[in-house]
Amino acid sequence: MAEVTWRNYKDNKNSRPAPLKGIKVLEIATLLLGPGGPGFLAKLGAEVIKCEMPPMGDTVRNLVPFGFFFREHGCGLTHPNLSKYWIGLDLHKPEGQQVFRDLAAKADIIEENMRPGVLEKWNVGYRQIKEINPGIIYISKNGYGQWGQYADENRPSNDGGSQAASGFAWMSSFPGKPPLKSRLYTADAYGGLMGEIPVLAALHYRERTGKGQYIELSQTESLMRTMSWVWPYQQITGKVAQPSGNRDQCVCPADTFRCIDDSFVAIAAPAPEEFNGICKAMGKPELAEDPRFKDHLVRLQEENAIAILKIISDWVKTLTLDKVIQTAEKYGFAASEIRSAKDITEDEHFRERGYITEIDDPLDGPMLNYDFPVMMSKTPPRVNWSVRPVGFDNEYIMANALGKTREEIKRLYECGALGKWADVKGRRPASTWDGKSGLILSREPGYTDGGRGE
Repeated sequence: MAEVTWRNYKDNKNSRPAPLKGIKVLEIATLLLGPGGPGFLAKLGAEVIKCEMPPMGDTVRNLVPFGFFFREHGCGLTHPNLSKYWIGLDLHKPEGQQVFRDLAAKADIIEENMRPGVLEKWNVGYRQIKEINPGIIYISKNGYGQWGQYADENRPSNDGGSQAASGFAWMSSFPGKPPLKSRLYTADAYGGLMGEIPVLAALHYRERTGKGQYIELSQTESLMRTMSWVWPYQQITGKVAQPSGNRDQCVCPADTFRCIDDSFVAIAAPAPEEFNGICKAMGKPELAEDPRFKDHLVRLQEENAIAILKIISDWVKTLTLDKVIQTAEKYGFAASEIRSAKDITEDEHFRERGYITEIDDPLDGPMLNYDFPVMMSKTPPRVNWSVRPVGFDNEYIMANALGKTREEIKRLYECGALGKWADVKGRRPASTWDGKSGLILSREPGYTDGGRGE
């Protein structure tokens, strides 16, 4: 069945209808949490207009790993922002606020991640937009929500702050070691995804009732949702769950082990047949009947868990990674290589499925990308283009979304409501850009200025 359903999926997905085609999204968001959600919707076919403050735009444009720019833009900008339209709009200006309201009047969804009250001050908050578009679905995302003590204190937050405040960093460490923040932006990515569940639910509600609604998301509370058994355990037992490194505190044995070739392998064998298998593989079948290990609940007790993990560790360190994985397949327990990013990008499995794919972008050229992490047989997600400089699509949006004339657009530039990129790496097009490729100009005759609004 799977072979029939997904045959030629990778080759045909760009010719199939997108599930959110016709849905219009207006984004006023920065960094990763805010743009991440609209990024998912864009891959699902929604028309997403990303508003940035000109000329510098989204803060993430200049947050780059080790100071590295990919073709003169930041790597962190790319994945949350694919397939969007880009407008440079200054919401400090009354004229910019009016443009936003005009776009909001035609939108289905607005997504923002400013501090509480900022968009109300700019006259484009939910209650103000609802007056002109009662069916709007409006989501606000920040560290601690829109109300409550932390919101009242106007506490700033970011991914690292949410990892700390949620307890995630505490639980991610090793026993006796300082808290460990994930280098990946887990709170941003997970929070961005969590926000789109209520957005899609609100779309369904509006379809049934005709009514829009306001949604708020706390990045910290979203990450707390990943904490699984930790909060019930604390509440019921009164004990603070302690960090345990790579060891699973609900599954035993389950841990990460070093092999003789200095590679690492994750092993899990909790079920009776799996545990029997690893005991036989180690040449110690009697361990499966040892009173300390025979029953999984007994095996989870601290002293017993440490004992069996030490036995497995001593066995694994005598073998190469390949030998451990081969042995696991033979004896029926789970063993997975701990991979690097290089290993992942070179893995033919992910390329065959189209998850790791290449985009040939008119501005950036060929680039490696990971696709939407879910496949849909009838309405597949896809990527249409990469990221763009600040204000790259101003003319197209003004003329085709709002019907503005060339003279009206010129006045918006003159008063500072509209703007383009600064001549700064990360904000401007790459120096190799020919001034035309990838540019969507207004359909009105005469737009031949290379997109600079001159």
